[in-house]
Amino acid sequence: MAADFYKELGVARGATDDEIKKAYRKLAGQLHPDKNQGDKKIEARFKNVNRAYQALSDKEKRGLYDEFGEEGLREGFNSQAARAYRSGGAGPSNYGPRRRSSSTMNVEDLFSSSGSEPPASGGIGDLFGDLFSRAGRRGSNSGMKGSDIASEVSVDFISALRGAELKLRLQDGGDEITVRVPPGAGDGDKVRIAGQGAPGAYGGPPGDLLLSIRVAKHPHFERAGLDLYLDLPITVGEAYRGAKVRVPTPDGPITLTVPKHAQSGQIARLKGRGVKRKAEMGDMYVRFQIKLPV
Repeated sequence: MAADFYKELGVARGATDDEIKKAYRKLAGQLHPDKNQGDKKIEARFKNVNRAYQALSDKEKRGLYDEFGEEGLREGFNSQAARAYRSGGAGPSNYGPRRRSSSTMNVEDLFSSSGSEPPASGGIGDLFGDLFSRAGRRGSNSGMKGSDIASEVSVDFISALRGAELKLRLQDGGDEITVRVPPGAGDGDKVRIAGQGAPGAYGGPPGDLLLSIRVAKHPHFERAGLDLYLDLPITVGEAYRGAKVRVPTPDGPITLTVPKHAQSGQIARLKGRGVKRKAEMGDMYVRFQIKLPV
């Protein structure tokens, strides 16, 4: 049985963005694996809550989910073809040619780095060239939109948080384009470029290009939605007497006060130091780890 993302977060279908955000933060704090180590049920629930929030916090994804359910969020899902299939379309004609644009666009599919130039900024990894498409269903009396084509791009953790740009070229040739990884991009996020997929059938429009963003893990930071978590080693003296210590953040190091008699595992919250995504901003949670001298 398909999950109900609204029930996962405990909100109504008409909930506002702010209500969804508050519900997620409350659940993420309760269910985070660091507080429930070894509990597989809680871990699975935490993943489901994250999945629901990633869908409902994005306007485009939420619209697709409300209209088509989980099916609308699957890679290669063709919303225009689905609507045409339900309501009928125009009469048949010849296959339409594939269109190509050389304009600047957000991250989207089917790319490979151009020439020997390094990626623009942010340390973005290689772009994978293994492509796949889903065959679109073709009606006997209507032009159908072509199938979407999907691929992946590997992005390092900090570049995903800050955003980055790189110059790329379509694998089958064509003009060089600028691809933008938006700030706050999360693992599994998808962005769409219209009209760059497979050719349409019977005069229908071409499909779209879809790119899945794969964010590499960081050796120190962990991410849950828009919040970041960091284990900070401190000495016994710093924990007992209190101290001011330097803490790394994605925007550079800051000074944090360790309270007197701090305990190992105690968490300090740095408001607004998490992931920045559009108008939203997460927090950073620093977990003290007391290290005994060797």
